This record gives sequence, C-alpha cells and structure tokens, in this order.
Amino acid sequence: MFHFTLNFMANTMKNSYKIAWLPGDGIGVEVLEATKIVLDKLNFNAEYIHGDIGWEFWRTEGDALPVRTIELLQSVDAAMFGAITSKPVKAAEEELIPSLQGKGLVYRSPIVRMRQLFDLYICLRPTKAYKGNPLNYKDDIDIVVFRENTEDLYSGVEFNTIPQELANTLKKLSKPFEKFASLNNDEYAISCKINTIKGSERIIRAAFEYAKKHKRRKVTIIHKANVVRATDGLFLETGKKVAQDYPEIQFDEANVDAITMWLLKNPNNYDILVAPNLYGDIISDLCAQMVGGLGFACSGNIGVNLGVFEPTHGSAPKYAGQYKVNPIATILAAKMMLEWLGEIEMAQKIENAVAKTIMDGKVRTYDMGGKNSTLEMAEEIAQHIE
Repeated sequence: MFHFTLNFMANTMKNSYKIAWLPGDGIGVEVLEATKIVLDKLNFNAEYIHGDIGWEFWRTEGDALPVRTIELLQSVDAAMFGAITSKPVKAAEEELIPSLQGKGLVYRSPIVRMRQLFDLYICLRPTKAYKGNPLNYKDDIDIVVFRENTEDLYSGVEFNTIPQELANTLKKLSKPFEKFASLNNDEYAISCKINTIKGSERIIRAAFEYAKKHKRRKVTIIHKANVVRATDGLFLETGKKVAQDYPEIQFDEANVDAITMWLLKNPNNYDILVAPNLYGDIISDLCAQMVGGLGFACSGNIGVNLGVFEPTHGSAPKYAGQYKVNPIATILAAKMMLEWLGEIEMAQKIENAVAKTIMDGKVRTYDMGGKNSTLEMAEEIAQHIE
C-alpha cells in the first residue's frame, strides 16, 4: 500500500473535496465513468467539477488546455484525468478548424503543461503484481518509479526550424555541432534536454524519503551519464550527494539501457527507481508490462498544492465508445488520489477490492483474456468494497 504521508505529498483530510474531473479524449471518458462507480460505492464526499481538456478543444479553440480549465485546477483539492490524444506538430495543425490554421498555433500536450504550470514535479508510478492476474510476469513484483516530471527532454524547449542565431551560437560553442552546420535550418530539429540541480535533487530526495517512510530497502538511480555526460552526469552526481544523507538505505545506479535487461532478468532486485523525465517514462512502461500492462498502470503527478491522478495509457481511439478497455489503472489512480488526500482507509478498501476481483477471476476485460466490459469490471470491484 502506498501511503502518501510524506510532507511533500500529504494533504489534510477534510469532510468534503472539490475534484477536477478531466475525462479528455477517447477511452478517457469511459475509464473515468467506471472509476466514478467505485468512488460512489465508497461514499466519497466530493464535488466533481468537469474540466475541458483534449483534442477537440485544440481543434476548435487552438488550446488543448483552455484557460478556464487552468483556473479550475487552481481551486480544487485534486484532479482525476482520463486520457488525451496527441499528434505531431504538422498533423495537429492540419486538424485545426480552417479559421485557426496558419496562425502559428503549436500543439503541446496538456498533461505536460499541467505538470509545468503547477510544478507537479513528482511522477509517482507504483507497479505491483496482484495475485491471480494471468498477465503477471511474476507474482511478487512491487516496484515504485519516481520520474522527474518537469525537466529533461519534456521541458518543451524545441525548434522545428532552427533560428539562425541559435545555429551560429552552437557552431561557435560546440565542435560536434559542426557536422550539422552545413544543413539548411529546416533540415533538422533540436529538442533541448535540460536538467537542473534543484530539479534533480528534489525528485531524488523524494524517492529516498519515500523509501525511509515505507521501509523500502533500496533506491536505484537511472541515467546514461557515460554518454550524455552533461545532463545525466548532473543527475547522477546530485543523486550520489543525496544518497549520503540516507546511509540506512541501499543505493545503486544503472544505465537506462542496461536496466531494461536487468529488470526482466530479476525484477526482485529492484525496489525504488528514480530517473529523469524521459527515462522514467520508458522504464515505468516496462515495469507496467511486467504486472499486466497499461490496464494496471496508475500514475500520480504530484506537487506541493495539487495532485493530478491518471492511468498511464493513452486515449486509444480505436476502442473509443466500445467500453472494452480495462479500467483498473484508473481505479488504482483514484486510490492514489485518496491516499494523497489523507483518506487512507478508503484507499485501502479500493486496493483490497481490486486484489479480490483479480484473484477471483470471475470478471476479466479483453486484455486479461475475458469478455467483460469496462463498466462490468468497475461494478465487480465496487461489489467487493466492504
């Protein structure tokens, strides 16, 4: 059980809550509908306030995260988020309504923007194998991924057509850049990988504090400092300094490519993984597959004043409207939200009900080899809530 009792995560338990309800696109609508069935069975006292987010608002307004939704997030205790559709820059521009095309609008992922606007610097992704799940790689996997959520290659500092001033500066400062200098400015693109000491220190310390509070045995820092020397080197060296403050917790490090092999070879060697943004995204998906896939992968985007909780899967347009996808990831995300709000007993009831449903095996969605619907799975979990 993942109790959010650390100071940087915990909220004060209240009698009632304001929850931003952000279904988004595709199956995001369906998995949130299923999650509401479970929350209602708990008699969770909350006002659910709908927020506009996703592809339709990009297409018709030129903004997938409208200002009105940002203002909503400033006034709530937490948010539940479904899923959004994202497409490359050119494809996104082509889908704008005619009156918005040619105005220089550039699509940016609303979840990435939320993370940066509200400094949701912790992306917490627990991956736990529930017994009875036919998709488990092994039944005793219990790994927690701490992913830095606001920096690295997801910082949003990108250039599709390179400004000449930037090209001139890079040519002057970087010898490796010389091989690109002869290209036209629209023949290559640049995405900046930005890591700071502050950002690295706080996510790594969050991982160690979590380990300390929950009696976890080891923290592993993921990097590629032998090749990406500047940014990953900073992350690793910062981690080594933080680790010195926690001598009671085992500390090790691993290259991001090697850890994908070692996790599959022996996942029980790992406990808490902490990584820069991109590596954390990749590693958490690998961990998710070992415990059943994205249908079981929940995520919390956590800052000091706001937590946004979601499944890690996308909007899956090919399944939209069919109510066939597995809602367990989103239901477990709601469990994480309850923990963050201080409603530990309710959170435990959700986890117990999910575990009982999986163990019984009477209701299974298509990914688990069954034929039950999204809502039938939610109703079965709700029936197991005591």
